[in-house]
Amino acid sequence: MAFELPNLPYAQDALEPYYSERTLSFHHGKHHQAYVTKTNELVSGTELEGKSIEDVVKAAKSSNNKMLFNQSAQVWNHTFFWHCMKPGGGGKPNGDVAAKIEEAFGSPEKFVEDYKASAAGNFGSGWTWLVLEGGKVRIVNTDDADTPLVYDGQTPLLTIDVWEHAYYLDYQNRRPDFVQAFFDHLVNWDFVNENLSKA
Repeated sequence: MAFELPNLPYAQDALEPYYSERTLSFHHGKHHQAYVTKTNELVSGTELEGKSIEDVVKAAKSSNNKMLFNQSAQVWNHTFFWHCMKPGGGGKPNGDVAAKIEEAFGSPEKFVEDYKASAAGNFGSGWTWLVLEGGKVRIVNTDDADTPLVYDGQTPLLTIDVWEHAYYLDYQNRRPDFVQAFFDHLVNWDFVNENLSKA
């Protein structure tokens, strides 16, 4: 069965004004759709046809199939990213992840400061993640389509897309402003805690 573009977990205008309907229409409807379409083309007729997207991403990485990895990992990364935001989100971490963040960074404010610096310094296109590794949380950057999903011992908890297409229509070259708005108004701590509980 072919992969399909997953529905957004909210209406296209639900994140306004911090993440615009226009941005989502391009980012989800065009970019994400293109990754889904290309992944389907690449797995069609292979032993990976009918496998889960996670299985395809990991198989592509282990076989060094860069084209398939780039396309399928972007399908997975974007699907994960949509759930990292919610209408009326943002604010300080809560639940179990709050204690993990306090332990690792000293305070929620220091965490956001470090995350913002990491995302702003993530050169070119990529993703900035909060992962669980060895029972502790830490911030990691990945380039292009790379994802913690393929690294043993890393559980992705949260991500922000720092490819320019993710924010340019709303924030132009002001990536730090996008990251700040993400933490102030969009981040979905319920999803982060759900990921932590499954780790």
